[in-house]
Amino acid sequence: MRSIWNGAISFGLVSIPIKLVNATESHSISFRQIHTEDGGRIRYRKVCELEDREVTQGEIGKGYEDADGTIIPITDDDLSHLPIPTARTIEIVAFVPEERIDPLQMGAAYYLAASGAPAAKPYTLLREALKRSNRVAIAKYALRGRERLGMLRVVGDAIAMHGLLWPDEVRAPEGVAPDAGVTVRDQELDLADALMDTLGEIDLDDLHDEYREALEEVIAAKAAGEAPPETPEPSAPGKVLDLMAALENSVRAARESRGEEPAEEAEVRTLPPRKTASRGTPKETGGKKSTSTAAKKTAAKKTAASAKKSTAKSDQSGKKSAAKGTAKKSAAKSTGSKSTTKKTASRRRSA
Repeated sequence: MRSIWNGAISFGLVSIPIKLVNATESHSISFRQIHTEDGGRIRYRKVCELEDREVTQGEIGKGYEDADGTIIPITDDDLSHLPIPTARTIEIVAFVPEERIDPLQMGAAYYLAASGAPAAKPYTLLREALKRSNRVAIAKYALRGRERLGMLRVVGDAIAMHGLLWPDEVRAPEGVAPDAGVTVRDQELDLADALMDTLGEIDLDDLHDEYREALEEVIAAKAAGEAPPETPEPSAPGKVLDLMAALENSVRAARESRGEEPAEEAEVRTLPPRKTASRGTPKETGGKKSTSTAAKKTAAKKTAASAKKSTAKSDQSGKKSAAKGTAKKSAAKSTGSKSTTKKTASRRRSA
């Protein structure tokens, strides 16, 4: 991989010579501008305004246009002597947890390659220190005519650097969220969670650019003189009137696409509003209610009367049995006394 910048990482008093290499590449298909009548290429020529002639790339330099229109030439030598330490140095200024970095700030990604054998030891030291600390390094560097902010982190056995926007370059999300107050019900959140669980995770390596593949098919067909493949008609999205129904259908469709059995889901219905009787409306006093009340009172009276009768009968039977027991006891006592008298009389006669 060709380096696009050479410099050094400043890690305290440690200097690590490195080369900056692009970590990403674009696979998008680019087009040329053509003249539609004859297919001729449309080119932009670089012409000097003073001499009115086309110039080569070697004759082109940099210049700053002042407020009055004056052009001030700036050479590469002028840029290499900028009075800042980051002209050719990636200066580490802090180490912070990776969660502190807002993804909105992240931009282009680069690999930092060790430049030469002397850089191997300090390069490895910085890499292992970042690994063990579970932190990232925040650095400042100059690239393409401006000072930039970067984040250094470990990727495999290499150190990668992500260009960061300056904090004041990230716009606040004002006026983006809906203004109207919206309440989300627990049932809707449950269905949203079920949809996320059904979709699950995915290996990012399985994702690919379908648009580019379709574009390549069209180009190949045109080159072969064939008709381009027909585009399938997209299904027209229906107007979502019920969010709950849309979520349920989404969960069902996601499960079917994965070949899963559709689970039985409870149907969520919206209850009709409860009717409230007006205060002026009198309560119903139909015959059913009065008849029921009278029947209940009559039954209660009958129950009380039968309870009194049974109590009286039990009292009478108790008294009778008590009287019988007393009579039997008195008869037994009299019989005992008679037998005792007879025994006494017989003893006296014998004497």
